[in-house]
Amino acid sequence: MDHTPIERVPEVRNHWWWRPGWREGRHYYACHLSFEDQPTLHALVDPYQDALKTFGVLDLIPHPWLHLTMQGIGFTDEISDEAVETIEEALRSELRRIVPPVVTFHRPVIVPEAIYLPALPATPIKDLRTSCHRAITTAQMIEPESHPYRPHVSIAYVNAETSTEDIAQALDQVDAGPVEVTISYVSLMVFHRDRRMYEWTKATRIPIGNNPA
Repeated sequence: MDHTPIERVPEVRNHWWWRPGWREGRHYYACHLSFEDQPTLHALVDPYQDALKTFGVLDLIPHPWLHLTMQGIGFTDEISDEAVETIEEALRSELRRIVPPVVTFHRPVIVPEAIYLPALPATPIKDLRTSCHRAITTAQMIEPESHPYRPHVSIAYVNAETSTEDIAQALDQVDAGPVEVTISYVSLMVFHRDRRMYEWTKATRIPIGNNPA
């Protein structure tokens, strides 16, 4: 068992406050990574989520909604279909020139509003994100995120304030080794957050390198 202490903040808070522009029923375009066909990642997530099942302050993320946040684009009622088509074509052109990133996931981290698995090393995902941003701006002017970016896959969102001591202790009991994941596509997705979960209603896979989507 890995006895490295779980990285954590002392307390967590509700993730589901309404951020600017969001409201029930409103959908959003984004360029993120999804992991529907990554069974090794699922096998890592499962024991950690099993350890968290008794904590009512946590919303565990089912396999279909596991994702790695990269680049938001904009609300669907503010972007034309033509702009989305241009973005998709620009992404296809940009990403076919990139070597698919390979990252490792292992120990979870507790941050103020979620529990997540960091993607290591971070640089390949940061570079991929930069490429996606460059492609998107050919059709839609967006600003790169200004806050520090740590690529990760969340496994649970927090829905109330609480101390993290017991949560960290539960995670610390899990004996799970690292898993390596090759990122072969980016998803151009439409999602909402109406049910305390980020759920996409459409996800177009854009291949990275010569990989089929």
